[in-house]
Amino acid sequence: MNKLIGIYFVVLFFLIGNLNAQVDQSPEVGVIEHLGATIPLDLEFLNEKSEKVTLRQLITKPTILSFVYFDCPGLCSPLLEGVGTVIKKSDLILGKDYQVITISFNFRDTPEKAKIKKDRFTDKYSKGKGDGWIFLTTDSTTIFKITDATGFKTKAVGLDFVHPSAIIAVSPSGMITRYLYGVSFLPIDFKMAIIEANKEQPRTSIQKIMMICYSYDPENRRFALDVTKITGSIIVFFILVFIVVFLIKPKKKNKN
Repeated sequence: MNKLIGIYFVVLFFLIGNLNAQVDQSPEVGVIEHLGATIPLDLEFLNEKSEKVTLRQLITKPTILSFVYFDCPGLCSPLLEGVGTVIKKSDLILGKDYQVITISFNFRDTPEKAKIKKDRFTDKYSKGKGDGWIFLTTDSTTIFKITDATGFKTKAVGLDFVHPSAIIAVSPSGMITRYLYGVSFLPIDFKMAIIEANKEQPRTSIQKIMMICYSYDPENRRFALDVTKITGSIIVFFILVFIVVFLIKPKKKNKN
C-alpha cells in the first residue's frame, strides 16, 4: 500500500508539474500572471489630449487595463469591441464604479491616434462617459516597464506585433487582482473582476487553465488549439490511470 501511494504521488506531481510548466513558462508571446503585484504607478504617459499623466494620478478606482496598438490588423480592435460590449452590458457605471485605461504598446503611436481610437469606441459604447475610458501612449522604455510589470509579452514583427489578448483588473492601490482572456467577456466575470479589485482581492481566472490547451498562431493572428499540449497532457493522464489500476488490481492466487 505504501508503495502504491508513493508511485501515485510521484506520477501526480509529474502531471501537475507538466501542466504548470505549460502555463507558467516564460513564453515569447503571452501572459505571465503577476497576481498580487503592484504596477509601477509613477510611470508617465500622454493621454489623448497630449497631457502628461502618471498612473498614480489616473488610478483612483478599480481599473481595467487593456494593451493594444492602434494600427493593429488583428486582435486589438476585436478586443476593444469586446471591452466596449461588456461596458454596455454591465450594470456597473463606467467612470463612477470603475474606469478603463487602454495603453498602446507601440511607441510610434501618438496622442492624435489615441484620440481617434477613443472617439470611435466611446461614441459607440460609452457615449457621455468618455472620461471613464482613457487612452494612453508613451515611449518604448515605459512600455517595457508596464508590460513587464503586468506580464504582458509581445513580439515585434516588422511594423506589427504578435501579442496576446487579455484585460487586467487593477485595484485603486495599483495591485493586479485578475486577468480575463480573449476578445469577449461575460458581464458577470467583468463585474466580479471590478468588485475584487475594489476589495484588493487577487483571484486566479479559470481561463488561465484553459490557456493550457491554446497557443497563439502568429500567422493567422488568433489563438488556436495546441495539439502538442493536449496530447502530452492526455498521455500523462492515461499513464497515471494505467499505473493506479494495474497496481490496485488484485493479483490472482496461484492454485496448487
